[in-house]
Amino acid sequence: MDQRRLSIVLLAFFCASIIPSIAQAATITSCTFDRTPYYPGQTGSIAVTLYNDQASKIRITDLTAAINYYYNNEVSYQQTFLSNATLPVQVQTGINQTLYIPFSLPTNIAPGCTQLSVAATVQLWNNSTGSWNVYNEQYPSYSPTLYIESPYKPQLLSLQATNNATTIMMYLLAFTTVLFAGATAFFYLVARRIRNVRQNVA
Repeated sequence: MDQRRLSIVLLAFFCASIIPSIAQAATITSCTFDRTPYYPGQTGSIAVTLYNDQASKIRITDLTAAINYYYNNEVSYQQTFLSNATLPVQVQTGINQTLYIPFSLPTNIAPGCTQLSVAATVQLWNNSTGSWNVYNEQYPSYSPTLYIESPYKPQLLSLQATNNATTIMMYLLAFTTVLFAGATAFFYLVARRIRNVRQNVA
C-alpha cells in the first residue's frame, strides 16, 4: 500500500515537471495605435503590452498583427505584420512588456472599421527542469479595432471651411452695407434738419 502511494506521488511529481501549466503564461492587456484615424496609404504602429502573471519567467518568441480589410473594389485581403523587436524577449514575473508592430495601409483600402488579430507566441520557463517548455507554447491574443477614414474627408473639410469663410464674408458685407446705408440716411436727416433750422432763423 505504501509503495502504491509512493508511486502515485512520484508519478504526480514527474507529470508536474514535464507538463507545463495550462494557465495562460501571459496576457495581452492592451493594444494601442499611434494615431486615430488612419488614412489610406499611411503607416502606423501598434503598441502591444503583455503581462506575465506566472510564477516564473516567460519569453515571447513571436508577435504578429493580421489585418483583414477590403479594397475599394470590395476584394478582401489579409496581411500580417511582424513586431520590430528582436525576439525572443524574456519577461520576468509580474512585469509588463510593451512591444511594437509597425504596419502600412494600401492606398486603395476601403474606409471604415476593420478588426485586427494580434497574437503572441509565449513559452514558460520550467523551474523543475531548468528549460523552456517549447512543446506547449501558448498564444495570447487581442482584437483591437482599426478605423480608416475616407481619403476625401480632408478635401471635404477644406471645402466646408472655404464655404464657411465665404458665408461669413457675405454676412459681413451685408452688415456693412446696411450699416453704411443707415449712417448715410442718418447724416442726411441731420443735415436736412440743420438746413431747415437755418432757414427758419433767417
